[in-house]
Amino acid sequence: MQFSERMSRIQPSAIRDVQKKISKKPGVISFAAGLPDPDLFPLEALAVSTEKMIREKGKEAFQYGLTKGYGPMLDKILERMARKENIHATVDNIIMTTGSQQGLALTAMMFLEEGDIVVAENPSYLGGINACRPYGAQFIGVDTDEDGIDTEQLDKVLSENPKVKLLYVIPNFQNPTGKAWTLERRKAFMEVINKYDVMVVEDNPYGEIRFKGEFVPTLKSMDTQGKIIYLGSFSKILAPGLRLAWMCANPEVIKQAELIKEGWDLQCNQFVQVQAVAFMNSYDLEKHIQGIQQAYKDKCELMLAEMEKEFPANVKFTKPEGGMFIWVVLPEHVDANAFLDTALEYGVAYIPGEFFYANEGPKNTMRMNFTTVSEEKIVEGIHLLGKALKSIC
Repeated sequence: MQFSERMSRIQPSAIRDVQKKISKKPGVISFAAGLPDPDLFPLEALAVSTEKMIREKGKEAFQYGLTKGYGPMLDKILERMARKENIHATVDNIIMTTGSQQGLALTAMMFLEEGDIVVAENPSYLGGINACRPYGAQFIGVDTDEDGIDTEQLDKVLSENPKVKLLYVIPNFQNPTGKAWTLERRKAFMEVINKYDVMVVEDNPYGEIRFKGEFVPTLKSMDTQGKIIYLGSFSKILAPGLRLAWMCANPEVIKQAELIKEGWDLQCNQFVQVQAVAFMNSYDLEKHIQGIQQAYKDKCELMLAEMEKEFPANVKFTKPEGGMFIWVVLPEHVDANAFLDTALEYGVAYIPGEFFYANEGPKNTMRMNFTTVSEEKIVEGIHLLGKALKSIC
């Protein structure tokens, strides 16, 4: 068989390889997951609202739907974006996607040619990077600090590289670092990108699970030139298995995305869209989100407190105000990938940070997830990881 050249550019996920290694060690306390807490899924409410929906709208739910999406679902999204994100859009600006990952794939197909450059934060979400690889794109990473992306470095990169076509950023509680950009940094970012002929993907799956601090406006709400492609999702605030997400962008971008989806999958899951609308009509989604925020706040604060107590003083880590992740920086001589074998022997796991770089990155970092582990296991697991770190630090 002769596969396309694109297939040779697709790389298997190094993170999945790590997960396989962890799975071979039963009983390990794993901070490696990138998943929301399944105990917070509103199962009973979904069951009740779904049964009612099938009785009342079953024929509509089980039928084909529009490529753009189910009308009442689009209306819900437009209302929530205006109310919560100050993004004022119309139906012409949005399309449903099968998870944010499809939004990333659609954007890559729309904009990238062989040899184009994609700029991403250093580090960044591996799925966003991998969505661009099949099209022969090159990657440039721009560093971040506690306030967000380094806009001076970004300006330099854009001025020196005219083949930059896309920027991919996660301003809210980024995967993997948990960092959120300040308002000042967001404004500076918009000033920079407005000088260049580039498009920006603003991936925002974690924005609604802020559990500390004040709301900070999205880049899309500051977009005056139609350059921001905003990706929203219900995966972290309802359930990821529903694969309910959307893209909000310039109408011309949405038209192109709709054309691609007609050839890819015709439409997103009609049943799930009708199901989610029925749930939101019968239950208070905002109250449900508040419960998620409180649960994640408790777990994050507990993990941070235990890390302060158990980790060597020369190990540094972020202190996120939302999201699902903590980023750990080890002493420079420590290879977090090699150290994982030691950590597993102690009975604890994480994801080495080097896998979150488009190009080669530092080896002394790790991503820790606090959402899927019980508070009891957080205390035990951080104690074990602290013992392992003290053996090498």
